[in-house]
Formats: sequence, C-alpha cells, structure tokens
Amino acid sequence: MIEESRSQFLSLHLIETLAAVLPVRDENAQPKALVFGGVERHMITSQARRRAERVHARNRANAGRGALKGRSMGVRTREWAILAGRELESTHGWEKEKALVTARAVMEASGLKFGDPKKKTVANLTKVLVFAPSDAAVRIAGHIADQAAEVEEWRDAYLEAQAGAEAAKKARRGARKKAASPTETEEAEETSTVEAVVSVPLAPLPKATRDAVLLALAPRDAVDIALYGRFLAEIPDSPNVDGAVQSGHAFTVHEAEQIEDFYAAADDAKLDRKRNALSFLDAADDAGAGMTGYQSLISGTFYRHAVLDRTQLRTNLRAAGMDEQEAETAASEAEKEFVNAFVEAFPEAKKNSTASTGSLPALVLAFEGERPYNYASAFQRPVDEGPASAGGEGPAGPAAVRRLLRHHTFVSRRRDDLRTTRVLTYDPEIDMLLGELGLPEPLTVVERTEDLTP
Repeated sequence: MIEESRSQFLSLHLIETLAAVLPVRDENAQPKALVFGGVERHMITSQARRRAERVHARNRANAGRGALKGRSMGVRTREWAILAGRELESTHGWEKEKALVTARAVMEASGLKFGDPKKKTVANLTKVLVFAPSDAAVRIAGHIADQAAEVEEWRDAYLEAQAGAEAAKKARRGARKKAASPTETEEAEETSTVEAVVSVPLAPLPKATRDAVLLALAPRDAVDIALYGRFLAEIPDSPNVDGAVQSGHAFTVHEAEQIEDFYAAADDAKLDRKRNALSFLDAADDAGAGMTGYQSLISGTFYRHAVLDRTQLRTNLRAAGMDEQEAETAASEAEKEFVNAFVEAFPEAKKNSTASTGSLPALVLAFEGERPYNYASAFQRPVDEGPASAGGEGPAGPAAVRRLLRHHTFVSRRRDDLRTTRVLTYDPEIDMLLGELGLPEPLTVVERTEDLTP
C-alpha cells in the first residue's frame, strides 16, 4: 500500500527548448506534427520518449547505477528464438542449426507466430515484438537442455507434421491449377493425397515445456514492464500488464518552425585523387561533392507531460510475485528512476549530427494528486514570441514557463488534492524568473532530479 502521506498520482510537466534537431520522423522522413489551437505544431511522440526513458533506466540498472541497480529489467525484441538458440549453442554445447530450429519450434508451439520460413531474414523472428525479462532466453534454453530427449523427440514429430501440412497446401494449390474438368480417376487420386497429408496433426508441445516457456516470457519481476506495461495477444494465457506510466505527446508551445537543411558529403578517395592530380583536367574530373541531399530539422520550445500511477505500479509488482514490503521498496526505487529518466532521457535519432541528447529542460514541474493532471490546455493559444510592445510574450522558453506555473497556480486554488509541488530548472534565466513570479506556497524549488519526488 502507498504511504498515507502520499497521493496515488505523480504528475510531471516539462518545458524544453531544442534547436535544429530531428528526434522522431514519419514514414517520409519528415518531422511529426499535429494541429492544436488552430496552428501546426511539431510533435515528439510519446512512444519515442517512452522507449528512450525505458532504455535509459535499463542501461543504468544493468551498469549498476541508479535506484534500480541490480533489479531485473526487460528486453523488447523479435529475436527470442535466436537468443535461446545461441544460449543452447554457447552454454549447453548444442549444434548451431539444431539449437535454433529447436528453440523456434518450441516457442512457435507455445503460441508465438513467426515470419515466413522461406525468407531467411524473418524466418526466426516473431511476428510481433515481445517484451519479456532479459533472462527469458536463458530460462528457455535451460529447460530445453534439461529435457533434451523429450523435447527433441517432440521436435522431430512436430517438424514432420509441419512438413506434411505444407505438402497438403501445395497439393491443394496444384489441384486448383488442374483442368476445370479433371477425370474421375485424377480427382480421386488428388483427394486421397491431400487427405493423407492433412491427417498428420501437429504434435502438441509437452505441458512442462510450454509452462516453462510461458514462465520465462511472463513479466515476473522486470521492473520496467511493471512501469510501462506490455500487451501480448498471441498467447492468451501469458499475462498482460497495464502500465503504471501514462505519457503524452510533446508538442511545441508555438507554431511549427522547420528548415530544409541542404548538405554535401565529401568523398575522401575522390578528394585524394584531386589533390594529387597531375593536371587541371584530371582534377576537374574529380570535382564536386560525393553526395548531396536534404534533411528536415526542427527548432522550438516543447511542453511534455507524464503521470505515474503509484497504485498500479504496486499492483503490477505484487502480481509479479513480490510480497508487500518488497513491492513497496521496488516501487519507490522505480519512481525515482522514472523521474530521472523523464528528465534525462532523449530519443537518439540524429544524435551525432545534432547533439540533441545533450539537451536539458528549462523547467520541470512535479506534484501529487488524486487524479492525473494534463496542462496542455495552457498552450492551446500558441505563444507569440514578438516583443511585449507589440502584444507578444517574448522568447518562447520563459513565456512557456510563466504560462505553465500560472496555470498550475490557478488549478491549485480549485483542487484540494494537489500537493508537494516542486520545480527544477537548468536555466539561470528561468531561475531568476522563478524569483520574480512570487510563486505560491507550498512550492519548493529543488536542484536535483531525485528531489522532485518526496
């Protein structure tokens, strides 16, 4: 149970300014956008942010850093059969091809669908991404190795029946291609062949093995699955998890600002030849850039928002098998790491050419409440960055901070459940602004992310 002094929901709101970046793009390599308040805004999707936050927390935990160090974390991939096959090969000494075929067959018979076996690139990949604890492949491989005789006998029967089913499909296709009026003898022979092949059923996976696979893929004590949730429809008896984190799309507080950046890339070999040319004619042959193109970049001040449901987080951890005390400890650690990831993590697209991951927020606002609070409406009217003398609000960063805090103060007077309000800034101009605004009590200005949550 949550301590009585704490509310169910922790709301986080953040203002950040980005210049010439492209953290996420659509299928046409264009920045994502939405229309809000009658104008187009740039958008950084919640999916991109959530993955950045989840991976940030996982990497810190796996490296022995942060509040979740040493905790079990999850991995989202389509390669579980490949990973289990490699584990069979490296740890249990199985031959490579046999290991992979066995792992794939076992997981397929458990209910997961795989790619077309005729296409090598996807044959051993599940149709969907499966979010499971990082040791799932080790557990599956360990069970297969322990029950090798039974599993291999089943695998051979399963593959034989599978081959028979494929032959039946080919026979049916062949029958459709035959003349519209085949002779009675041909028709009888074709029907007999198909029925003979179809009569071989797929061998059911031994119950102990299927149970072992389901347990390996179950959320168990993976803290990031408890935080962000998962949905696996392909195996009905594998538990799904309603995530404890709700995330909104980040959007610019003003109208979208986009540039088409023309770039030219040099060809080193061509430049070397030009540099060593013996005549101007030879040099002319190697003139010009090696490659040219355009990329779309965006700039702007963004508002983003997320909520942590503390009750749901504890429910998920208890469902994973933790007792009440362990779940409470893990939930407190997860909350600290979630807040850290919300502030620190950033999508890595174009990070080398834009240095986007080095961004720090202008302001973070955190508070507790008995329900989630989304302050997007504070920015429905786009910020006018013109001078105050012309009716504008000035630069978007400070203007957005003023709007957000004014909005929160207004709401707080009308909602008795809002409490423990805290703000953090990494911008000295914003820090000065906080003093000028005369912020209401009780509001605490903190200097570290860990102090944003009580």
